[in-house]
Amino acid sequence: MNFNIITLGCKVNQYESQMMTELLKSNGFTLSSDKDKADITIINTCTVTAVTDAKNRKIIHKTRRNNPDGIIVLTGCMPQAFPDRTTDFDGCDIVLGNKRRKMLVDSINEFLTTHQQIINIETHDNKNAEYESFTVQNFEGHTRAFVKIEDGCNRFCSYCIIPYARGRVRSKRPEDIKTEIENLAQNSYKEIVLVGINLSAYGQGKSFNLADAVDIACSVDGIERVRLGSFEPEMMYKELIERFSRQEKFCPQFHLSLQSGCNATLKRMRRQYDCDEYLRIVETLRNNFDNASITTDVMVGFAGETDEEFNESLEFVKKVGFSKVHVFPYSQRKGTLADKMDNQIDPKTKDARSKLMTKECDILRKNFFESQVGLTETVLVERFRNNEYYEGYTMNYTPVRIYCENIPTGEIVNVKLTEAFDDYCVGELV
Repeated sequence: MNFNIITLGCKVNQYESQMMTELLKSNGFTLSSDKDKADITIINTCTVTAVTDAKNRKIIHKTRRNNPDGIIVLTGCMPQAFPDRTTDFDGCDIVLGNKRRKMLVDSINEFLTTHQQIINIETHDNKNAEYESFTVQNFEGHTRAFVKIEDGCNRFCSYCIIPYARGRVRSKRPEDIKTEIENLAQNSYKEIVLVGINLSAYGQGKSFNLADAVDIACSVDGIERVRLGSFEPEMMYKELIERFSRQEKFCPQFHLSLQSGCNATLKRMRRQYDCDEYLRIVETLRNNFDNASITTDVMVGFAGETDEEFNESLEFVKKVGFSKVHVFPYSQRKGTLADKMDNQIDPKTKDARSKLMTKECDILRKNFFESQVGLTETVLVERFRNNEYYEGYTMNYTPVRIYCENIPTGEIVNVKLTEAFDDYCVGELV
């Protein structure tokens, strides 16, 4: 039987889809050559917003239309966060929570025998649960490999459902990280991205921390770059950052989640830092890394956000000078504290604020690219586009186009950046 996996959401979900791909292949299943049709379709869901849930349901219905006789497996964060919302499972043959994905093959075989819907979701009740030690050998379709080292979150921000979908913080054992990265290096991967749900909490309650994971990744022969996925400001201590800076393979690109540049809004969000602390972390990063790239997420229109608070957030974003900002409007999420807050912002105001914030952030991004012109940087070549240029990324994740011929994808080359545009730089081989 053949299969497809549809992945929504974050890098952790992408990693877990790769894990399921390898699990199925090792049990005799094959990847379908048709991305829309397969005997089995696994939908690995995200549930970060209500809009995301609507997208999940749309994909379920589309998959059933394309595969009327196929098996549909629903997994990921949506069924885990809302196990009682069974109408979301309509059209699905197998529903597996985040703690039950190792039972994927057994569930498929059971369904082939019984033809009865299977719903298997275990709640995240155990605060002392151990990390499920999944590993991957490859990362198909990618020139860099994600390595999940942490799961869960203990913060319970007022707008966020993810702790209910992912449970409490759990960390992969350092020795398992090393073995996994060694296997990836043997399969010719040169760049590793360490990812987690709350990555900066890696090692919380243990005798190791995120710097130890970085040291392990950098120690593996064949790995030339080590990068962090998105992480939170808390626990990002000066000593931790200084340890990162000692590793030559470490990439100076930091996606440091902000959400708002206004202290009053951050307090309502139940974020565990204020703007002064955030700025100190940014300054520490820039003091320890030459040409660091700082990227972030910013939410506009959170419950109770006044015009003054929005403007304060906007000015803070400009003050930091991010190289890239993901701007998004707040979306009410049932099951969270913020959903019941007073003074919800109307969609028209959210849209206007989103457009204004995006406009200013686009200027910051162009300014950052212009600051890169004239530098010679290493670029990991990822793909050949439109039969005219290669595309890749520098250590600080500047996207670069190289107009030339015959560069092997997956190679790291020296490139001089010669021109800046809105979304990328152009470079020439050195």
